[in-house]
Amino acid sequence: MKKLLFLFLVLGMRLPGFSQSKITISGQITDSTNGESLIGATVKLAESNLGCSSNEYGFFSLSLSPGKHALEVFYVGYNRKTIYVNTAEPQAKLRIQLSPSSVSLNEVKIEGKAASKNVESVEMSTINMPIAQIKKIPAFLGEVDIIKAIQLLPGVSTAGEGSSGFFVRGGNVDQNLILLDEANVYNAAHLFGFFSVFNPDAVKDVKLYKGGIPARYGGRLASVLDVRMSEGNLKKFEANGGIGLLSSRLTLQAPIVKDKGSFLISGRRTYIDAFLKLSNNPDIKNNQLYFYDFNAKANWKFNENNRVYLSGYFGRDIFGIQDDLAKIGWGNATATARWNHIFSEKLFSNTTLIYSNYDYTLGATEGLDKFEWNSNIEDFNLKYDLNYFASNNDVWRAGISSTHHRFKPGNINIQLDSGATFDFNLDASSALESAVYLEREHKIERFTLSYGLRYTLFQNIGKGTEYVLNAEGEVSDTIYHPTGKIYNTYNGLEPRFGLNYLIDENSSLKSSYNRMRQHAQLASNSTASSPLDIWFLASPNVKPQIADQIAAGYFRNFNNNAIEASVEVYYKWMQNSIDFKNQADLLLNQELEAELRFGRSFAYGAEFFVRKNEGALTGFISYTLSRVTKVIDVDATLPGTEIYPAKYDKTHDIAVVLAYELNDKWSFGSSFVYATGLAATFPSGKFFYKGVLIPSYTERNGGRLPAYHRLDISASLKPTKKPKQKWESEWVFGIYNVYNRHNTYSINFKQNASNPRVTEAEKFYLFPIIPSVTYNFKF
Repeated sequence: MKKLLFLFLVLGMRLPGFSQSKITISGQITDSTNGESLIGATVKLAESNLGCSSNEYGFFSLSLSPGKHALEVFYVGYNRKTIYVNTAEPQAKLRIQLSPSSVSLNEVKIEGKAASKNVESVEMSTINMPIAQIKKIPAFLGEVDIIKAIQLLPGVSTAGEGSSGFFVRGGNVDQNLILLDEANVYNAAHLFGFFSVFNPDAVKDVKLYKGGIPARYGGRLASVLDVRMSEGNLKKFEANGGIGLLSSRLTLQAPIVKDKGSFLISGRRTYIDAFLKLSNNPDIKNNQLYFYDFNAKANWKFNENNRVYLSGYFGRDIFGIQDDLAKIGWGNATATARWNHIFSEKLFSNTTLIYSNYDYTLGATEGLDKFEWNSNIEDFNLKYDLNYFASNNDVWRAGISSTHHRFKPGNINIQLDSGATFDFNLDASSALESAVYLEREHKIERFTLSYGLRYTLFQNIGKGTEYVLNAEGEVSDTIYHPTGKIYNTYNGLEPRFGLNYLIDENSSLKSSYNRMRQHAQLASNSTASSPLDIWFLASPNVKPQIADQIAAGYFRNFNNNAIEASVEVYYKWMQNSIDFKNQADLLLNQELEAELRFGRSFAYGAEFFVRKNEGALTGFISYTLSRVTKVIDVDATLPGTEIYPAKYDKTHDIAVVLAYELNDKWSFGSSFVYATGLAATFPSGKFFYKGVLIPSYTERNGGRLPAYHRLDISASLKPTKKPKQKWESEWVFGIYNVYNRHNTYSINFKQNASNPRVTEAEKFYLFPIIPSVTYNFKF
């Protein structure tokens, strides 16, 4: 491993560096209206294509020759700005503020050429979705949802009607790394998956990596969804919110000290339970069903080189039947403390302490005095990252991190009417997952290269229980490890590589390769999201899953970069893939590892994407053609493997999303989706045993649910704003499932009531046509 790292460094140092005669300037790019840092804004020399982009905190570094220069600064949705610098004189850090565009809605922007990052950037299989674009997509019951928007992108498919789970390029729902201000979100679902935990009013930036994943990310096989919260308005007090059929929300932000520090607090709560109280039926009236979110963030700038951020999220779902006759609750809590430090014009650092918790409770009182089940996952993460801007064409990143995992799958307490008490505790497990990475991006004429190397070390730590499995896959012995003892270790390298060849200013060819490792996985044999799904760690019996992915694509922009298009092909192969034996017992199973089966998986496909970013009509069209196949051991006692499509295999997946600005008052949106039905296992025969009909199953995932398709529309009305009026408002009207398609959620098989020898298929669907109305406001 040391030789590989040494070779990697030598290769990097031997490639062209930067001229020592250059003078470096640096600074931050922000929104002029609220002081928010702009991620990925571009700074270029007016007389050439020499330039750079701002990082996740709006920081940029640019090396120039001595003399006077004109710099053009631009960002999608903002007016271009030209500034003048003289590098022959001492330069303070630049503070560049861009103002949002105020171009007529019916015109395409013509004030200057927009950034062509779709073509120029080495990133591929990566999509940024601005919050403004997400809010234009028609939403279920008027609830704008980030994950529902992500599911419309190429290479991303939904887990089913009303689900917030998503599959990316042949990966399962647990193979997506979902981050909120760098904190891991284990369950991003509200209301059993109908909504996600992300309040769009508190979010600034959403970025999805499907492939070519940078070395700074690790821990999941399929994708990274990086969600960044807004920082708070540095200029003035601002409030915005909305009232809908399902929920209400309110966000407040203001400077602590103008241009020095700010805060943001945001809350959202549903009120389905309030409507239940209006029922005359006591079986409905006494039920509970609601969720809530709370986001908070603050930042303080000590000086030009030091800034601190504190952010947190807390959300919870409550579902109770008849005054706690039965009750279930689950939720996430995250906290992030971050210190940004600028050493020089070229060196930027980030020190971050992160806490993440997911827990659920289940209780009941019917027939028992008390039944209570508690479970939780807790992570503590400390990381340190460096950005080094060696030159305009050469940027380095390096970092180190360590995460302590603590998984408690279940503590169950039962109290019977007789007074007897039973306690049943599933074994908790702990692990330390550490990583170090180095990555580089640099340009050589028409080529842009990015390459990185990540080393991951995973260690199971006591107090813990190790189960020894025999040749039949059954537990034959149990070993107890004391607190603090490291009793199992996995480690490995994860290389990453990306290449962009710029054909001309409007088109490019890209390719990428990445290897990912995953040490935490979900025990679930359904595609729907459930709060009771159990996460478990790698162990002596469960090797880490490993995925290798290669991808290539052609990228082209049209109409002065107003339209961007791409086509990508990919192939992914996965080792140590996990599935479960037939009729696996996953719930409350102390010996869960004995229910697992292992093997390989393969996924390949082609993705087509066209997006129009400017003008009165905007939107995108995406199409995915893909296959996912698993090759899993049939049984621990039998030789050979079973080959079958994954349950989330979809051959075709299409989405068309359009938004039209008619005038300053009215705007319209629509989205249409079509997808091949999910793979499913159906009965292939039946037999009678002692008068009871028993279905028989032969081919796993050999059947298909019917194809899924749906059309949603929306219309937004903004009342005319009076001069000097601070209050702004908007009415959003929507129709979900316009033509009332009864999309299949599940299919059950039952005997005909009049003729038991006849088996009938019964389709269950969730949503008919549903109208909605939401009132949004801002002041």
